[in-house]
Amino acid sequence: MIDEKLRYSDADLAEFKEIIVAKIEKAKADLELIKSAYMNDLNNGTDDTSPTFKAFEEGSETMSKEANSQLAIRQEKFIRDLKNALFRVENKTYGICKVTGKLIGKERLKIVPHATMSIEAKNLQR
Repeated sequence: MIDEKLRYSDADLAEFKEIIVAKIEKAKADLELIKSAYMNDLNNGTDDTSPTFKAFEEGSETMSKEANSQLAIRQEKFIRDLKNALFRVENKTYGICKVTGKLIGKERLKIVPHATMSIEAKNLQR
């Protein structure tokens, strides 16, 4: 069992859970926007334009698809990290730095709710 002083209270965990659930919902909505933008890139209405412009458009379209694909991959990872944070809330290990074993600051967790390391531990990585 985790020492009570080394974990957040149930009330704190409930507050963090609300933040995480809200972030997951927003992240999922953002991912849908990214995916729909990607799908719209497939038909951007250059069928009746000059061949030169169409070539530029296709190059731009390829870059846009790659950028959207990268955005989608990052967004999916963000959602996965948030879901992992939610799991840690459920098993009451949320907010404990995986390097130092100390509590991660509340302010940091409110801004970066999927954080697994304290600022102290992040600074040690540099």
